[in-house]
Order: sequence, then C-alpha cells, then structure tokens
Amino acid sequence: MKRELSPAPLPPSKRAHTSSEPSLDVHKPQLAFDTLLFDEIILLILSHLSWTDLCAMQATNRNLFRLSLDNQLWKSLYISEYGRTRLRGGRGFIGRGDGREVKPLPGRAKVEDMKDWKWMFRISSNWRTGRCSIEHFDMGNPLGSHSEAAQLDETHLLLAGNVTIAASSRPSSTPTVVISSPAHAPHILRCPSSRGNTAYVTALALDQSPPTSGHHGRLVSFLSTGEFVLYSIDHHTPSSSSRLFTYVPSGRSSRYTPIVQAVYHHPLLVTLSQSFHLSIYDISENTVHHTQTLTSFTSYPPSSLVLSTPSPTTYKLVLAYAIPVYPSHWSVGATELIVSNTESERMVVSSTRTTRAVDVPQGWLDENKLRAIREQWSRKVVRVADTQTDGKWVVLAPGHDIPSTALLNEQRRSGSSSPPSSSSSSSSTSPSPSSSPSPYKSSSMYSASGLQLYRLHLPPSSSSSASPKLSFVRTLHGQIGPVSALALADGRCVSLGVNGSIWVWDLEAGTGTEVSSGMDGPSEDDEEGQEEAWEMVKLRIARGARGSVVFDDRRIVSASGRGVEVRRFDV
Repeated sequence: MKRELSPAPLPPSKRAHTSSEPSLDVHKPQLAFDTLLFDEIILLILSHLSWTDLCAMQATNRNLFRLSLDNQLWKSLYISEYGRTRLRGGRGFIGRGDGREVKPLPGRAKVEDMKDWKWMFRISSNWRTGRCSIEHFDMGNPLGSHSEAAQLDETHLLLAGNVTIAASSRPSSTPTVVISSPAHAPHILRCPSSRGNTAYVTALALDQSPPTSGHHGRLVSFLSTGEFVLYSIDHHTPSSSSRLFTYVPSGRSSRYTPIVQAVYHHPLLVTLSQSFHLSIYDISENTVHHTQTLTSFTSYPPSSLVLSTPSPTTYKLVLAYAIPVYPSHWSVGATELIVSNTESERMVVSSTRTTRAVDVPQGWLDENKLRAIREQWSRKVVRVADTQTDGKWVVLAPGHDIPSTALLNEQRRSGSSSPPSSSSSSSSTSPSPSSSPSPYKSSSMYSASGLQLYRLHLPPSSSSSASPKLSFVRTLHGQIGPVSALALADGRCVSLGVNGSIWVWDLEAGTGTEVSSGMDGPSEDDEEGQEEAWEMVKLRIARGARGSVVFDDRRIVSASGRGVEVRRFDV
C-alpha cells in the first residue's frame, strides 16, 4: 500500500498593504471618449465633421487616426463636396491604370468599395486650389526640346490613361510620334510619308472604343500629305507599339489636306480638314473605306469634335466652330450629326441639327426680339483663338492682335518686309471675313482674356422642341492676357495663355483657379535666361504659333514656348 504524500508547505504570507489608497491595476484600460463607445458610434459622430476637422482628428491618438481614415467616411464627404462618384475630367474608360474600366463580375466587390476616397478627395482639392507638381516631357527631338525651332512649332498632345502621346508639327523627312509612360523611357513611332516628301503631323486621334485585346489601343496620326497611319498602342509597354497600316489617298484634295481635327471610335473615323470638309471613313479589318463627305460654307476653324455612341448602331458627333457675324466679326456655332451604322446605311449621316450663338431672324422684328439681338450682337469678337465643346458646354476664347513690335523684330531677324508665316498647319486666329478695316468693335466686356461660356441644349429628336439651342451663361474672367488654346471635358475647362499661364475653370460653378502664372515680361530681378524665354513668347505670338493643352482626371499637359510640361495633381 502506497503511503500518501504529505501536503506541500504553504508559501509565506505577503505583507499587507497599509496605504489607504486603492491599488491601480496597470492592465485595466483607461476610460476615454474613443474607448467607451463602439467604433460605429464614433464614426457616426465623425460624419458630422468637415474634412478639415477630420484631418485634425488624425493627430489626436492612434485610435482616432484609424477611425478618421475610414473609407466610407471620406466617400460621403467626397460626394457631398464634389457631387459625383468619380474624378472629374476622366475620359473614355476609367477605373484602370491605362484609363479603361473593368466592370466587376457578379459576387465581386463593387468598384466604389475599392477606391481610395480620401486620395480622390485630395486630388480634387488640388484641382480646386491649383496645387500640383511640374515635370518636363522629353520629346526626343535631336535638336533639343528647348531649341528655337522646336519651341516655335505646334505640338499635338493626347492622353491615354498613364500614357502621354505627343507629336511635333515641324516638317521632317520622317515625322515622329513620341509615346511616354512613367515606368518606361519614351518610345518613338516613325511615320514617314510613302510619297517621299517632307511632311509633318497635323493631327492625332485616339480610339475611344472599348478594348478588345487586353491593354492594346489604336492611334491614328495624320500627315500634311493627306496620308494617315494607324498604330497599335501598348499601354503597359510602349516599346511594343507597332504600325498596322498606312492609308494613302489617290490624289491631293482639300477634303483631306490638311486634317486639323479627327475623332476615332473603331470602326468609325471622322476627319475635318482646314477647308472644313468633314469626311467619314469605315475602318474595318484594317481596310479604309470612305463613305461620305460633308462641306460647310458658313463654318470656319478653330473647331472641336466630340463623338459618342448613344446605341450600338448609332454615333452622335457634335461640332463647335467659329461663324462669321456681320460686318467683320465672329461668334460660335454648334452642329449635331447622327451617323448610322446599319446594313442598309453603313457609316452615313442620317440627320443634322445646327444652332448659332448669334442668330439674326429674317423679316421685321419687335422690340423684345430686337433687345435680344442687341445682347447677342454685343458678344461678337474680332478674332477667335479657340472653340471647345464636350457636348454639354461650349467655350469661346477671343483671339488677340499680333503685336506690331514683335512683328517688326521678326522681320528684322528674317530680313523680309512681309509678315512671317506660321509653320503650323492651323493658325490661332480665324481669318477675317473682310480684309477692309471696320469701325465696329467688340464690346469691352468681352476682352481677349474673357472666355464666353455657352450651354448647348440638344433635346431628343422625337420631342416637340427638337431644335437645338446655344444659350449664353456667363463670361469667365480672371486670366491675364489672351488665350492660346482650350481643353474641355466633363464640365471642366483648362485655358492656356500665350504667355504660358494656365487656368482651370469649373463651368458649373463659374469659378476659376490659376495653376501657372506664366510670364508677364522680364523684370530686374529675373533669373538668367528669363529674358530670352520672354522673347521666345513674343516671337511665338508674332508668328502665330498656337499652344496645345490636354488634361485628364489627374494631370495637365501643355505645350508652349517653355516646351512640353506635365502638371500632376495626384501629389
């Protein structure tokens, strides 16, 4: 029989605490505002704060820092502040790095849940305040992007997701198109003329149709010889881009020489020549078939084109252009064209509608109509620098008079008594309807630095009031100096001044923000080279060189006397 073990001795008793104060348990959490309440209740309280107070809450402690970064919290702030569920300015397909949208499959998370709403709020706030970073775009010019010849040429720009596409209008035996992305070196696409002549790029057009093969897209480059080249663009690896084919017209005609505007939605290609011939092409299976050509004798450049697809068999094209106004002035007009793509009508215009900002009715007028005509008449301008539309808004930028001093300096440098001609394919100002001077002047309220904003009403064709209307909304004041180029998309307008200044306009609110002040002239405390840059700006004005500007939801790319600059707002 086993003997039982003796019980273990008890440990010595601890000394009793004699202090009257109770002991503090270090492991017990301290009671505070963010520990007493559940996270859901705290988020409900934080939802009543502004975005500035919400940012200040992040510096309180770790728990409030975590809660103040809630994605749904910033989503409600973004929608209440900016009124939409995406960044403004996005074109084509959004949601991917290459600018294309991928719709989620059933069962996947919603696209809105995968967005960083605080980052979107910061980008939109940078657009509103003009805060951005500046980068210089390498054009790959053997003479250098800062040479005098390169800075006097017009540069055509396009944005496709994170890819920037640029082409110079400088005549060359081998015109080039430069494709650049942040993660890759610039890639050069060569587009020589098959006729062996010296040519230059007059326009670029990017395919707007949904992607059919991964991250590849299409690009069309138009040459001064009337030819155009179709490329396959790789958004992920620009060096893998290649040329598909080159279209060579049978002869030279004003219908396609030179092309100043073009839009492309595969298989529809629409081109607009400088003589205002609108041509429609059907590009199917790498073959080009010309279907129709339209001509206008009351419309003049500068112009802009917007192409959309209301239905799978219908395309809607909206044009904005300059129109002559008696006696020797200009205004703006718009035209809508419906292109049918059916078996019976293959890429043919089925209907058109036109409206004008200054419309003089026929016959006798009463006092009310006469008062409206006088109001329209006061908005006519002597010159037109640019016209842009996004299908909803139309913006007219009045032109500027070429300084006589700059012309004289250019004549002395060239040794010629005649005014110099621009090397670009299109001028920044429209031709005057009458060469003789006129005593009539445009209103002082509509100066060369004030942009005229119009609302374009295009009711459905089936409605009783099917006639379109172009209504004047307001004049956008703020930019100092005349405007050289405009870019318009999604209710946002970017204007580039002849001195390099850049303004961003919210057309719905009628407000503007200065992004770049440009150069108003050399001063005593200028740095070295500032005076030479200002002389280059005056020389561009004298020669009629036109700037270029494009933008998307995160950046602005502009080409002026200072070269090609990229301003990023996702900083």
